Amino acid sequence: MDCETLERVREVVRSIPPGQTLTYGEVAELAGIRSARLVGRILAEDGHDLPWHRVLRSDGRSAPHIAAEQAARLRAEGILMVDGRLPREHRRR
Repeated sequence: MDCETLERVREVVRSIPPGQTLTYGEVAELAGIRSARLVGRILAEDGHDLPWHRVLRSDGRSAPHIAAEQAARLRAEGILMVDGRLPREHRRR
């Protein structure tokens, strides 16, 4: 992965306003890359200083290993997960 791709993904994630979410795929699309998995990798390796908690799977769920912390951070911004998932009415697509 090149530095330009890394910075584009970081910028998209940084721009997600509090109280809103995007999916990994939406972040990839906005950053001009094809891989939602690459977005996940970038956030795992270099996303500690970003609002990573605002990025969810396409089905509105969190990755299992970060689910509790992600739900708590989203709840602090007014987003409530229901049964571990962002309710459909709060998803963009």
